[in-house]
Amino acid sequence: MSARAKMLIGGGLGALWAASVVWLGARVIELPIFALTPMLLVAFLGPGLVIALMVFWSAMRRFGTDTLRDGEAPAKGTYADIDARVLRNTIEQVVLALCLWPSIGFLAADDGPGLLAALSIAFPFARIAFWIGYRISPALRLFGFSATFYATIFALLWAVGIWLF
Repeated sequence: MSARAKMLIGGGLGALWAASVVWLGARVIELPIFALTPMLLVAFLGPGLVIALMVFWSAMRRFGTDTLRDGEAPAKGTYADIDARVLRNTIEQVVLALCLWPSIGFLAADDGPGLLAALSIAFPFARIAFWIGYRISPALRLFGFSATFYATIFALLWAVGIWLF
């Protein structure tokens, strides 16, 4: 199987994961509407913990390497470089979540608290899958990226659909 086919499969499985997260959040996790504000207050705990783990991991790596400790960029393709790229991409995903999740929660009305809970719980798993995948295989990396990105986008589409209809 070609690398491109593996990447398409990984991305497709990540999109399927994302659709499942949104469906579970909207249809299975039943939280009352008054839980929306508390959910907004804790929804970013999962993403924050993943960033904390990645920052800690990168800091520990810097302490163990003279060149990194002195502020030099890691050599391209090394695990230190991969970890830095994963951290950068995770920060991008968290900024996207910070911009969209609050609106998703409000637009989705009764489904909002459940959607936020599902997004928050699924985010760390998808990001860890992205991190592991980045080290192992592009197909696995694409799964983790798709699982994170599309969960936010699908939740936004769900919420806008509820708001419009």
